Amino acid sequence: MTLYTSKAVAAWLGVTDRRVRQLRDEGVLPETQPGLWELRPTVTRYITYLRKGSDDLNAERTKLTAEKRKAAERENRIREGEYHSATDIERAVKSLCLNIRGRLLSLPAKLAPELAAMGGKREQIFDALRSAIREALEELSDPKVALQKAEDDGDAET
Repeated sequence: MTLYTSKAVAAWLGVTDRRVRQLRDEGVLPETQPGLWELRPTVTRYITYLRKGSDDLNAERTKLTAEKRKAAERENRIREGEYHSATDIERAVKSLCLNIRGRLLSLPAKLAPELAAMGGKREQIFDALRSAIREALEELSDPKVALQKAEDDGDAET
């Protein structure tokens, strides 16, 4: 059994002397005696080490390919209108809230003359308010109306 120095092993493996010592420290290439290696088992262990690294690389490539496929599918669904971006949904909810706010804030101006003419009759006032609120909500139940771009009427109320 012939033993070789790290320099000779490095030449056989095609790496530097320092890399052989690093592999020794990592436990990949154990020494037969301090500073000396048996060539055949050392080469075999190094090849096994390299194969394991390529398996890890292949696994990572497989994961990356799967993630790219998922991203492409997501992009296709967004283009087809199946998925919507968070920005679009945020904009739609904001428009919806602003439209509801505007419709509800317009009720007092719209109903004030009618309610004043009722002379304090609670039942008539209640029916008029309920009818106006239902009318506004019915209008807003149409998504095209509810999600249309809200126009800022300059109202200072919040």
